[in-house]
Amino acid sequence: MTLRTSLNDYKRNRDHDRKFPGELRSTTGTFSGRGDRLVHVDDDGALQDYSYPLSGLSGIDSSRFGVAGEWFDADANQRYDDAGVVVTVHDQEGWQVYQRDLTLGRAHVTQFKLAGDAPENPDLQAYVRFAPDGREGQTSLLFHETAVEAYHRREHDYVGTSTGFEEVHGQIPERFDELVDEDPVEFPRRTDEERYEDAVMTSGVLLTAPFEDGTVTLVTLLAERGETDRESALSTVEQVADEYADVDSLQTESAAARDWSLPDSAPRRETVVSDLRVVSLLSAENGARIAGPDFDPFYVTSGGYGYTWFRDDSEISRFLLDSAQTLGVDIDHWHQRSADFYRRSQLDDGSWPHRVWPGDETLAPGWANARLETGADTDYQADQTGSIVGFLATYLRTGDPDDPEGLEQSIEDAIESLDDTLEADGLPIACQNAWENMQGRFVHTAATFLHAYAAVARAPVSTDLRDHARAQADAVLDGLDALWTGEFYALREHEGELDERLDSGSLALPGAFREYAAVADLSETTLDRLVTHVEATLDGLERETDAIRGLVRFEGDDWRCHGQAGEKVWTVSTAWGANAAAELGSLLDAVDDDRAADAYGRSQDLLSEILPGGSLVRDNGYLPEQLFDDGTPDSATPLGWPHALRLATIAHLSAAGEQRAEPREAAE
Repeated sequence: MTLRTSLNDYKRNRDHDRKFPGELRSTTGTFSGRGDRLVHVDDDGALQDYSYPLSGLSGIDSSRFGVAGEWFDADANQRYDDAGVVVTVHDQEGWQVYQRDLTLGRAHVTQFKLAGDAPENPDLQAYVRFAPDGREGQTSLLFHETAVEAYHRREHDYVGTSTGFEEVHGQIPERFDELVDEDPVEFPRRTDEERYEDAVMTSGVLLTAPFEDGTVTLVTLLAERGETDRESALSTVEQVADEYADVDSLQTESAAARDWSLPDSAPRRETVVSDLRVVSLLSAENGARIAGPDFDPFYVTSGGYGYTWFRDDSEISRFLLDSAQTLGVDIDHWHQRSADFYRRSQLDDGSWPHRVWPGDETLAPGWANARLETGADTDYQADQTGSIVGFLATYLRTGDPDDPEGLEQSIEDAIESLDDTLEADGLPIACQNAWENMQGRFVHTAATFLHAYAAVARAPVSTDLRDHARAQADAVLDGLDALWTGEFYALREHEGELDERLDSGSLALPGAFREYAAVADLSETTLDRLVTHVEATLDGLERETDAIRGLVRFEGDDWRCHGQAGEKVWTVSTAWGANAAAELGSLLDAVDDDRAADAYGRSQDLLSEILPGGSLVRDNGYLPEQLFDDGTPDSATPLGWPHALRLATIAHLSAAGEQRAEPREAAE
């Protein structure tokens, strides 16, 4: 997203009460992606790249398509087909244009096919503006016979069609006076104020291409100088346009490229497919995952989302690991890939940095890198290290890692880091919380430490390490007493006082307690407290309006409320509630406690809000991070973490025999 694009959005939405102006929203539309390219197909068929975090290449900054002199609007019907191709149907009053999109590595195919009583000999109109190297100035075009090339220095981007060009025009970007004008500039455009070089010294192009037998295929390709020469890039564009000129070829390629399989008997198969697809879309080739599509690259209202947080990533990894056998999905290579990534990115002190670029694993911009700086550890998110340890130890116990000895060493180093950040009273040091907006000694951080130590105590590691982890788990369990308010566990201890607010992050406790229960018995008092805490948290954080129902993050959360009175519902929190209730149900079931039925019921109830047809899920299956009370989705969409939580909850309830009867879902 360039500054020009952001300013145009600001001008259009500066007075909108449900949109934050200047953002690159993905709350509408659907994604296609593979490897290091992620392409958004909006409701009007327009394409935009979200690829920079994955590949370092910026690609398409904006675009627009139309046929027979009419530009497509946002009323199109959009879905994934059975093979995973994005299908957008543009209704042209009596005839239709079927747009199909599929990403093939750094190439992206957009196929247009006419249906119905279409006019004779129509042309495809395509406006595409690239941002090579993230630049909107100092760019230029090269016009080739079969493609147009936009470039700055390192990045060269190409667009071509299967039927050639009838017309090609460079698009002059906004002038300075237009940038400061209150009205946005609409593209494509023609202007009389052209110097001879203006239509070349740009990265935007307007082209027309004929249909042949009712079909035309448009291909965009991102390339790097030094990796792909011009001749090879032009050949690739031509080859891809020719090879994927029909529907069958797209569907065959899409189905063949899926690197996981799922049996028809899998519970809630359509939803599980959606969750696996989202996780795959957000993954780089090395397995590192962005938290979500980067809708705010200028940090207008956030710190960006197109990075790999080790918390989100490792929680997703653990949920996938825990669920794979129940669901019958073969993703062993995902588990190994994640373990390798965590080992490569581990710091010398055994911890992990705040966040990294997924594509090359280098340190990304962040605000919680105290372990890399001088000073106190308050600007460190210790729960991230705890979450990774929980995954690595479970993978060592239940999986088949390539290098178990090396994995054990990484776990041992990480345990030393956890020990270094655990106080004598059994609670972690004062640090940043999972929501990254407070400092203190948090119940969620303690839960991740408990889970990590208990997981290592179960793992096939040395006896000394197991015994040490068990003792540390005992200490954390005892330390949690200091956060007990009499009705629930407090959000945190801060400067010697309890912050007695409810926090959905505390819903990590049931999973941590259940992990601990595998190595030691929980007392009746501890179990009773957990039941009371979960009930109080779910009751206290639930928010219901005429449009939606779910859980808010924590009491008093005012982030991105945009004038709304009261906290917004988060899908992470709602999915966490469903998962925590399921974990609690199994914990109670294991000791023949009659309260298990109520816990399972609460899990199913919350899960229903994030299943297809639920109030928090989009029609394409995506879970946005947040929603306003009127049901308007907001922030990163789709967000990987709640998708993994949804998948894990489906698997958990199925394994427990507590899955509600479901409507017949279409097999994909």
